[in-house]
Amino acid sequence: MTDMRLAIITGSVREGRFGPHVTRWFAGQAGGHGLFDVDVIDLADTPLPAVLPATPEELAAVDDRPDDLRRLAGRLAAADAFAIVTPEYNHSYPASLKNAIDWHFTAWQAKPVALISYGGYGGGVRAAEHLRQVFAELHAVTVRNTISFDNHWTRFDGDGLLIEPEGPDGAAKSLLDQLGWWSSALRAARLTAPYQG
Repeated sequence: MTDMRLAIITGSVREGRFGPHVTRWFAGQAGGHGLFDVDVIDLADTPLPAVLPATPEELAAVDDRPDDLRRLAGRLAAADAFAIVTPEYNHSYPASLKNAIDWHFTAWQAKPVALISYGGYGGGVRAAEHLRQVFAELHAVTVRNTISFDNHWTRFDGDGLLIEPEGPDGAAKSLLDQLGWWSSALRAARLTAPYQG
């Protein structure tokens, strides 16, 4: 056990999605890295309403939500860092991910976010770059390193295991090192002086 928690979020809820394979691989890397306790969150398990409350105060009223939505909010709030696993749909990230971000807009503040993308020839990098803009607005810090899988269906075998793991495993270690540094630094800062967004 460590004293930092990493929430790894599978952003796609589409039928037949590939995201859980990528999430499972990265969760294994994070678990073996040793800096974090890992909490894997699949947005398909907790569908969020498409209609947001009218005011920020209503949105922040977590106790008024159904049990499963309240638990999801608690898991996000408890995280010290996030890793987002996203595909690229139409040159950006999926609506399910944007909806989850908007429903929990304070959970990300003053915390680091790592981006792991997958897609066709581009490896989902446009989705990752779009997410950087969104998280900056929410006062989160996206770490420099990313991981992207181009032609992802050729990178994993039928059991969801990487065919050539050496490069991605090394990239995961570097990303987790960065995420650990930022997580430790930002948590210490939040404990010293609560973040005023």
